[in-house]
Amino acid sequence: MRTNPVKEKLKEGGVCLGHIIMEFASPGLTTMLANAQFDFVLFDTEHTRFSIETIGGMIRYARSVGLPAFVRVPRGQYDQMSRIMDAGADGIMAPNVQSQVEAERIIQATKYAPLGKRGTAFGIAHDDFEVGDVLPKIAQANAQTLIIAQIESVSGVENVEAIIGVEGVDVGWIGHFDLTQSMGIPGQFEHPDYLAAVEKVIAACQRQGKAGGFMGATPDAVMQLVRKGFRCIAYSSDIGIYRAALTEGLQAIRKHLQ
Repeated sequence: MRTNPVKEKLKEGGVCLGHIIMEFASPGLTTMLANAQFDFVLFDTEHTRFSIETIGGMIRYARSVGLPAFVRVPRGQYDQMSRIMDAGADGIMAPNVQSQVEAERIIQATKYAPLGKRGTAFGIAHDDFEVGDVLPKIAQANAQTLIIAQIESVSGVENVEAIIGVEGVDVGWIGHFDLTQSMGIPGQFEHPDYLAAVEKVIAACQRQGKAGGFMGATPDAVMQLVRKGFRCIAYSSDIGIYRAALTEGLQAIRKHLQ
């Protein structure tokens, strides 16, 4: 049966590095990420125009090269989470989780009984269209599905211990822009209140034996996150990498043309 190496690595205390896809739905992209030895890919459907058909196809491409695929869904929508899981995602990122109750609802939507109430359909994309005994499939899905709760509000920080403590939540991921906006200090990532909130979240994750998550835009930023104790980290996004490469290359060319 299919396993989730990201979940296993995080359980063992390791660091997992991924990449966020927000713009380019090219079939070859997941193969390039796998060849570059990324641990996972995260498809964003909260801030993008990606349809369920597009995401379903990209998940299949990722599965074909053994690359764990996670999907950030719009906030708290059961139908979004259940369809993404049935499409074969290895996990879900739920944005702006603000309370224990919200975290529990996410587990209800993404885990089968007895952990949750995820609707059952087998012999489809999530179990590679195979028939057979459903009980091992249920147990395997419950054990291997990775759930990421985004902490990106004042309420989320206040309740982070309870959120991260919910059985089935694996990662507490800080949404830094939304968090600073919620705190009334948008974009002020050196503000002492924001830095204190970050420390509170990572400390809660460590106490609960869960992983802290964050996105680092540069290699240096990623290494700083590792030193702070984060272990589930996205190295930039497709937009960020492409934009940076274009800017750097064009500036170098124009410098020589002057």
